[in-house]
Amino acid sequence: MPQQIPTSVAAVDLGSNSFHMIICSLHDGKLQTLDRLKEMVRLAAGLDSQKYLDQATQERALACLERFGQRIRNFPPNSVAIVGTNTLRIAKNSHQFIKKAERALGHPIHIISGIEEARLIYQGVAHSLASNANNRFVMDIGGSSTEYIIGRNDVAHTKESLNMGCVTVSQLFFKNGEINKRAFRKATLFAEQHLEPFQNTFHSKNWDEAIGASGSLKAISNVLQASGWSNNGITMAGMEQLVAQLLKLDKVEQINFPALSIERRPVFIGAVAIVYATFKTLNIEQMTVSDGALREGLVQDLLGRIYNDDIRSQTSKTIAARYHTDQKHSEQLKETLRYIVRQLDQHPCFNDNLASLQFLEWTAELHEIGFEIAHSQYHKHSAYILENGDLAGFSKQDQLLLSKLVRSHRKKLRPERFADLPAPWRQNAPIMAIVFRLATVLHRNRHSQRADFKIEIDGNKIKLAFPDGWLEQAPLTYADLKKEMHYLEEANFELIFDQC
Repeated sequence: MPQQIPTSVAAVDLGSNSFHMIICSLHDGKLQTLDRLKEMVRLAAGLDSQKYLDQATQERALACLERFGQRIRNFPPNSVAIVGTNTLRIAKNSHQFIKKAERALGHPIHIISGIEEARLIYQGVAHSLASNANNRFVMDIGGSSTEYIIGRNDVAHTKESLNMGCVTVSQLFFKNGEINKRAFRKATLFAEQHLEPFQNTFHSKNWDEAIGASGSLKAISNVLQASGWSNNGITMAGMEQLVAQLLKLDKVEQINFPALSIERRPVFIGAVAIVYATFKTLNIEQMTVSDGALREGLVQDLLGRIYNDDIRSQTSKTIAARYHTDQKHSEQLKETLRYIVRQLDQHPCFNDNLASLQFLEWTAELHEIGFEIAHSQYHKHSAYILENGDLAGFSKQDQLLLSKLVRSHRKKLRPERFADLPAPWRQNAPIMAIVFRLATVLHRNRHSQRADFKIEIDGNKIKLAFPDGWLEQAPLTYADLKKEMHYLEEANFELIFDQC
């Protein structure tokens, strides 16, 4: 647990259509919303045909983030969660933009998968809307992706993220802002085709209540109710009337519902096409709309980390169990890692950085999951699963760090492997990998007890000191340490070991 619990927390959602920020006070584990900020940036509209984010859109987005940054730049690191979604997942130059965005905000940005986005959306809804339903269906339309989730209570058990959103559908099918029946039919068919493989999974027979969770769905609900086409959220009958009204128009600029903001008009028809296709495909008759969404889910995740209930730890244990890892061996490794880190508490890698030990413990739990695929080069299989799997609570950067630590825990150590990690992991990961390698060497015999050794790390020099006579009684460990010494030497590290 962090040494000091923050008095305020903030969550920022860098969506493909809008950027959102929520700031809450935190007292005795209870939240009170202090401020909400939202700007429609339309990040997805800035992607060119080669998937590069254009300069004008970047500048517009960074100007927004400078304003956000004024509110949160001085917040302590453990009190802010910032995530990027689909556009930042797919933009080829997202790394360059993220560096500038992090400077504007004063905090790191984590890119999350579509499935992780769906989990967080559901969590935000579950904590914002009271419901007695056994199974809830939740839908969220973003700028370039739409998430579909079924969950019970506050746990999402079925999640999908599809590559279609209000910005992308509006751009694809209503070029130059033109509206006609043929274009709308093509847009709905496009959405239906994306949803078709999941039609049975998310069909209304599988849940009790439908909930919408995005600005687009709120806008549709507001228009339906203000126009008298629905008195209970979004209904299929209301959607039919809305579509009929829109198809009387020739241009997007003619959309002029009093309940619809001017800034949302250009992407409104794309959202309507997605919702209309979804209602038809899944046989939805009525949907309520929640105030909670991704940013509220982020706040809940942040609370878990603050109060030592990090969902990533549960995910790690679940995956380890799924792949039948040796839990006793993992616990031995974790105990030794804690023993090492206590001795290195003044090292820059571990000093005031609890996350370094946390990632090492997850590495201990997950480094052997690749055995389920093949014993030969299992560390490569483990690394692949960790980098590419859907791991609840872990961002793409988290998974990349875990993957590289696991990939580097045996055989040759290549420090350049860590060069593409964000700070501070780019600097810390080589030392973390060495610490984990030493722990695995010392537990090569899975039944032996750990020696009370001493460890020092000074620059690229690692020194181990063992009790008198211990190395003579452990010739296999001695041989393994000699081999490790050569591996580390090739990576420009010096390993020295002797007796206390």
